[in-house]
Amino acid sequence: MSDREPFAGTDWLLFAAVGVIWGASFLMIKIALDAFHPGLITLVRVGLGAAALVALPGGLTRIAPEDRRAMTVLSIVWVAVPFTLFPLAEEHINSAVTGLLNGATPFFAGLVGALFFSRTPRGPQRWGIGIGFVGIALVSIGSSAEGGTAVVGVLMVLAATICYGFATNMAGPLQRRYGSVPVMARMLVLATLWTAPFGLYGATRSEFAWGPAVAVLVLGVVGTGYAFAFMASLVGRVGGPRASFVTYLIPVVSLALGVIFLAETVATTALFGVALVLGGAVLASRRER
Repeated sequence: MSDREPFAGTDWLLFAAVGVIWGASFLMIKIALDAFHPGLITLVRVGLGAAALVALPGGLTRIAPEDRRAMTVLSIVWVAVPFTLFPLAEEHINSAVTGLLNGATPFFAGLVGALFFSRTPRGPQRWGIGIGFVGIALVSIGSSAEGGTAVVGVLMVLAATICYGFATNMAGPLQRRYGSVPVMARMLVLATLWTAPFGLYGATRSEFAWGPAVAVLVLGVVGTGYAFAFMASLVGRVGGPRASFVTYLIPVVSLALGVIFLAETVATTALFGVALVLGGAVLASRRER
């Protein structure tokens, strides 16, 4: 199928599935925190995701020696660090705000590309980065105004999203060479090793409860494993640039689920800020001519 044709029914199903699953991940983390330490949540999530992808065809594709260093770095900035930071952040801020801030991923991808990968933004992309910066500031200020340690959570999410910005720029060559599923499967296997020490420590600070256990199971197998497989299929059908617009659906889903199931509240300033973030992300992620 050409990546310039209109979305078919299957494309829309994949698009919606990925957006809903990843948007719901922040709710699953919040539920899991009721009984589990953040370190244990990350380890189980990454380990289950790795198992789910390794079981798929091509999941164990061999990686050439010259690409192993890049794969190791990618496993740290795409998985180990951000997946560790998100549950830590949600000890300080709610799941809705976490999802809203995660919507800045395309903005940071454009900014990191300009600063570190010689991908100078042009025209609308420059406007997108500027608008996105204002939006992030408003979301951060509006969320931090809740008081307490909210600012700590905001900074953690922003750090995780910056990691995604680096990963987005680094992953392209590896994905084109090996495919999305083999790359993500190998990264999750490596990230399981990196997150194991903190996860084992977290196991000693956790207690068992069925609700949080189910949340982590869904977060790992569906939210971290199958969602990436769905995303890989979507990229293959409609192309990477159009598939990446699923990022704009995630904040909407996380906000709706947080309000409906956890009665979370979000400052009006933050809502206005996320509108700017998403608008800036659309501009910043436009295909260069």
